[in-house]
Order: sequence, then C-alpha cells, then structure tokens
Amino acid sequence: MPAGPAGDAGLAGQVRRGLAWSGLNSVALRIGSLLTGIVLARLLAPEDFGVYAIALTAQAVLVTLADLGLSADLVRAERPEQRAPTVATIALLAGSTLTVLMVVSAVPLATALGSAEAAPVIAVLAFTLVLSGAGVVPYAKLQRGFEQRKLFLVDGCGFVVSTGLSICLVLLGSGPMALAWARLAAQVVVVVLQFVLARTRPRLGWDRVVARSAMRFGVPIALANTLSWALLNVDTVVVARLAGPVVLGFYVLAFNVSSWPMSAIGQAIRPVTLAAFARRQDGDASESVARAVGLAAAVAFPAGTLLAVLALPVVTVVYGERWAAAAAALAALGVFGGLRVVTDVLATFLTARGAARAVLTVQVVWIVALVPAMVLGTTSAGLAGAGWAHVVVAAALVLPAYLVASHRAGARAGAVLGSLWRPALASAGMAVPVLLVSRQADHPLGAVLLGGMVGVAAYAALVVPWVRRLLAPAAAAAAVPGTAPDRLPVASS
Repeated sequence: MPAGPAGDAGLAGQVRRGLAWSGLNSVALRIGSLLTGIVLARLLAPEDFGVYAIALTAQAVLVTLADLGLSADLVRAERPEQRAPTVATIALLAGSTLTVLMVVSAVPLATALGSAEAAPVIAVLAFTLVLSGAGVVPYAKLQRGFEQRKLFLVDGCGFVVSTGLSICLVLLGSGPMALAWARLAAQVVVVVLQFVLARTRPRLGWDRVVARSAMRFGVPIALANTLSWALLNVDTVVVARLAGPVVLGFYVLAFNVSSWPMSAIGQAIRPVTLAAFARRQDGDASESVARAVGLAAAVAFPAGTLLAVLALPVVTVVYGERWAAAAAALAALGVFGGLRVVTDVLATFLTARGAARAVLTVQVVWIVALVPAMVLGTTSAGLAGAGWAHVVVAAALVLPAYLVASHRAGARAGAVLGSLWRPALASAGMAVPVLLVSRQADHPLGAVLLGGMVGVAAYAALVVPWVRRLLAPAAAAAAVPGTAPDRLPVASS
C-alpha cells in the first residue's frame, strides 16, 4: 500500500484518471441506454416491458448473490493474488447453484409474480448468474488497479452486443425473449474481455483460511446488496401483483428514467470511491465523505428535480404519447433518484471501512418499511402513490440511518448532513420557475428545453459558488506535495 508523499500523489493521480474514465464510461453508456430504450419502447408494447421486467427482477436480485461480496474483498485485500483462486472457486460455485435454482423455479416464480409468460425469460436470464460468478476475479483486479479505461471498453462491447441483438430479435418478433437472449450474449462477451484485459487466466483453488475470511467479509456485503436490489425491485413485485403487467410496463419505464441520475453519477463515482476510501481506512473521514456526498448531491438533486417537474413532457418527447401514463410515477421517482445517489455514496464509504453489517442492517430496515409503504401507496394512489412511497421511506428513514452508521464509522453525521442542505434548497427553489416556464410552452419539446434551461441557470446561480468553495481546499492540497491525502480522492470527483 502506498505510503508517504510519493505514494499519496500516486494514489491521487490514479483516482483522477479512474474518475475521468469512469465518468466517461457512465455517461456514454447512459446515453446509449437512453437511445436504445427509446427505440425499444417504440417497438415493444407496455405489456412486453412488464413481462421482461418481471424476469429481470428475479435475475437482478440473485445476481448480487453470485458475487457474494467477493469482488469487494479482493479490492481491499493486501495480497489479492493469494486469495484469487479460492475466491474464484467460491464465486463459480455460488453462480452455478443460483443458475440451477433459477431455472428450476422459473415457472412457479413467474406465476407468483403475476405473469406466467415470464417463465422462459427467467430461465434464459438464469445463465447470466454463473457467468457473473466466473468474472469476479478479473473484474476485481481491474477495479483495484483503477483500470477504468479497460472497464469502459468491456462495458462498451457488452452494450453494443446487447443493443444490436435486442433490436434485431425484436424486429424478428421475439418479444421480451429478445431482451433476455441479448443480455445473455452480452454477459458472455463481458466475462471473456475481463479475463483478456486483466491478463488473468481462470484459476481455481482452495484455502480454508482464505475462504473463511472472504465469506466472513463478503456474505454480509452480498446480503446487503441483495436486499438493496430486492428493495429496488419489490416495487415491481407489488405493482405486478396489484395492477398487472401493462401498468407495470409504465412503472418500469418511469423507474428507468428516474435512474438516470443514479446511473450517470453513481456508477461514475462508486468504483473509484470504493477503492479510494479502502486505501484510507483509519482516522476521521468527515471532510472527505462530506465533500463526496456534497458534490454528488450537487449534481444529482437538480437532475432529479428536473425529471420530477418535467415528467410529462420528458416521457412524451422521449418515448411517445402512449407512454404518457408513466409520468405519474416519474414525478415522484425523479426525487428518489437524487436521494439514491447520496445513500449510495454513504453505503460505499461503509463498505470500504469494513462496516458491512451496518449496510446490511440499513437494507433490512429499508425493505421492511418499503413493502407496506408500496402496498399502501399503490392501492390508494396508483402509479403516483408507488413513486411517493419510495421518497417518503428514503428521506424519513433510510438517509438518517446511513448518517448514523457513517458517524459510527468515522464520518461525523453533522458534517455530512451539512453538505446536503444547500443542494437540496437550491433544487427546491428552482422547481418553481421551471414549472411556470414549462407551462407556457405549446409543445412538450419546448417545455423540456425552456424548463431545463431556466432550471439549470437558476440552480447554477445558487450553487456554483458553493461548489467552488467546496473544491478549493482539496485543490490546494493536491498542489502541495505531502499534504493530507484524505482530501485528494474526493477532490477529484
């Protein structure tokens, strides 16, 4: 592990380069996914989206178990090469077991989720689990080395395969099965490229001591991630059961749109912040965590607010009038998308500090509270109620729980919370002029453009000076050799 001024400078440089490539990766994939989603939404009916969403729900929850938190274990390990064969064996066994279970349970699972048509889609997606387990070691090696440029190439190739095959199969009339086969093919490409670019060959082995320590660290992380995915998909289950696959199609589209801030911002900073926080596991991390949270919120909060206020014109312009019903859910889910970015940064910090049980505890509380909230919201207010259930639970329960856990892990809750109030108030303040201006437009596209420009201008006037002051101390530290490295990784974000 690097030590001293030279090591600190090297780490700062790695973080800066990693963030640059990670940000490019996230933005490029988000734009590509947006364009692909537009094309598929105009080719597929809402019911087809609903059927695929049901199958993807089962796969998304289980794929986190295939990793078992082992990639994070390798990223933070002092001697990852010695642990790799044992970790690879555990991950492959876990992925294979989950694949068999998912195939066997495809029919009863699809029926329980409210759409028997999803069974064959579930069976095909099951094979992505064993592939995910097989790629744990090379992925961790690339992430540990801040090889975001190579990960960008991997993700780009997987995206091209998935998108091209999806569109071709949909045009041939494959329906939701087209998306499943395309996702499986893309996963094959991704795993192969990970091994090639990491210059790693598949190696299996077994060391009882390594296995015990890896499982002790990884299982709580895997359970927390699984619960995280479960709570982000329990809404899909509730809507599917209470409203059917057609309404689910509208809801899934709205949730995907609300995930733009999370995907573009969260995916850009998560891999790098995990590695950066992991290098500095001791001492007071209040300033670095507060700065990371503040900068993430400064971008995520206004993005979520714009999506919420401009929900109807955004959905109409991007996906067409037949998807307009999705705006009812997006009006709330846009706010939730901004909150998710903040909670994800805090969860990443806790993971790096080894506080896996704290993350797991928060996820348990989250899903226990969300289920009744989703049922109540959906039955009382339909799509809009389902969206606001997310906002209420996240703001009133989950964020405070993460602040308490982060305080115990070395980041003072007051400092972290203090970095949130200005982006939150500025985002709320810009909502009024955006709403007034957008209502004056005669066309949805005009509403999006005018509202977006007014919102960005109003928000920038309120927040840009604060962001500059937030970055100033870290920029000064980066310019002086040997300065406290705590501030360097987050300053680069």
